[in-house]
Amino acid sequence: MENRHQLVIVVGSVREGRFGPVVASWVAEQAVVHGGFDVHVVDLAEIDIPLELPAASPKSAGDAYPRPAGMAALTSALESADAFVIVTPEYNHSYPASLKAAIDWHFTQWTAKPVAFVSYGGAAGGRHAVLHLENVLTELHAVTIRDGLTFPNYFTAWQDGRPVGLEAAGYAKTVLDQLAWWAAALRSARDTVPYPA
Repeated sequence: MENRHQLVIVVGSVREGRFGPVVASWVAEQAVVHGGFDVHVVDLAEIDIPLELPAASPKSAGDAYPRPAGMAALTSALESADAFVIVTPEYNHSYPASLKAAIDWHFTQWTAKPVAFVSYGGAAGGRHAVLHLENVLTELHAVTIRDGLTFPNYFTAWQDGRPVGLEAAGYAKTVLDQLAWWAAALRSARDTVPYPA
C-alpha cells in the first residue's frame, strides 16, 4: 500500500531486566494489525550511544554532524521515519538517560514528524516521563500526539506479553489512527514546502 507510513518504535530503556521490549513487541503487533504502517523497532540497548556530545549542535551541523559509526542504524531509522512511538518507563519522575542521549544526538530527524508515547511504570504509569518527553520533542519541532497509552503497575497489568485488560487494543487503535493522520498530513506538508526550522 503506497499510503503506508514508516513507523519507528523506540525502546527507550536499556536497564537490566527491563520490560520495554515486551511493551514494544505488543505495540508493534498492534501497528501491524492497524495496517497503516511499515513497522521497525529500534532497541536502544543494541546501539552505542555515548553521553558525551560534539561541540557543534546537530541542528547547525546537519549531515556533517560527527556521530559514532555504531549509531548509523539509529540515525538512518529516524531519518526515514514518518512517525514514531516512544516506549518509555519512568525513572525518578522522568525518562531514561539512554533515551535523552539518543534524542540529543539528533535534531532534523525528529522535525515536523509526529510522536506518540507508550509508557509504563508504577502508580503513575510513566506519565511523568511522557510529560518531560513532550517538552523535549516540542523543542525539536516534532509534533507530539495528545493521546497515548499508559500502563500503571505493569508488573500486575500484563500477562504472557499482553495487557490484561481487553480495552488496551482499542486505545492503541485510537493512538495509531491519530498517528497515521498526522504522519500523512506532515509528510504531505514536508513534501510540499520545506519546514522553516
